[in-house]
Amino acid sequence: MSRRRRVIHKTEKLDGRYHSPVVARLISTVMKSGKKSLAERIVYTAIEETRTGTDAVDPLEVLNKALDNVKPRLEVKSRRVGGATYQVPMEVPPGRQMALAMRWIVGYAQARKNVPLVKALASELKEAANGQGNAIKKRDDTHKMAQANRAFAHFRF
Repeated sequence: MSRRRRVIHKTEKLDGRYHSPVVARLISTVMKSGKKSLAERIVYTAIEETRTGTDAVDPLEVLNKALDNVKPRLEVKSRRVGGATYQVPMEVPPGRQMALAMRWIVGYAQARKNVPLVKALASELKEAANGQGNAIKKRDDTHKMAQANRAFAHFRF
């Protein structure tokens, strides 16, 4: 029996243009120092740029496909057992999957030097939607790490 209180879940915020909680979370991930209007401008422009010239693809579909491709299913967590620390593979909860995917995409977009963040974020989203790019590589590395340490899966708690 838990001694803590019940968790009060907040209602998901929706963004102004697409009325999507996913876009609202992406804006919050991009935002620095509370500059929300700048983050909104960056995200909305990047989402519009993911639309390729002749394709009439919904830009939210590209965003959702990119996030689904980047979401990790497994990760390793350190677990200390009897003086030794083991990397134990664990399934990732859905909320954390989304948070990690957004963090990786935005982080790799920010890491691209000499490129404006709008263009970097747009290209990172396009690459992730196509199953390529740095964020996909990060997800694959996370899965490989979990696969390599599956012998310690019995230490899950």
